Amino acid sequence: MMKFKNSMLIVTDMEKSAAFYKKVLGLHVILDFGSNITLTGGVCLQTRESWLEFIHKGENDIILGGNDSELYFEEDDFDEFLAKLDAMEEIHYVHPVCEHSWGQRVVRIYDPDMHIIEIGENIKMVCRRFLESGLTEEETAKRMDVPVKFVRGCRK
Repeated sequence: MMKFKNSMLIVTDMEKSAAFYKKVLGLHVILDFGSNITLTGGVCLQTRESWLEFIHKGENDIILGGNDSELYFEEDDFDEFLAKLDAMEEIHYVHPVCEHSWGQRVVRIYDPDMHIIEIGENIKMVCRRFLESGLTEEETAKRMDVPVKFVRGCRK
């Protein structure tokens, strides 16, 4: 049976990108092959030069910053994470914090090579936030468009 293993992003400066993912998202290098590294969370980074060689393409065949995909992360303490982001000068936002119709707050930022990174409020924390605000389990389920069983599971 085939298994999905990792996502890989092409980067122009491995050192700068690895430092970004560590500082901003807390990811650590678990395998380092020089032109390819694997970070915790299943994210791999590959140098542009080596990738071009692997796929037998020319320099102009890789276009970064296409705004056509993202890596998605969830954060338990979303407000604390936002404060951390605000304190970092090197952060370039795709958009400011917004709240989706189901109540989850998210922010999207660019990494050094203009790959989009979405950080969302942990969905269980969204559920708990609604419950703590006084909504019933049924009201929370309706607000979030999830089953009541999911809401009950978030209480744990």
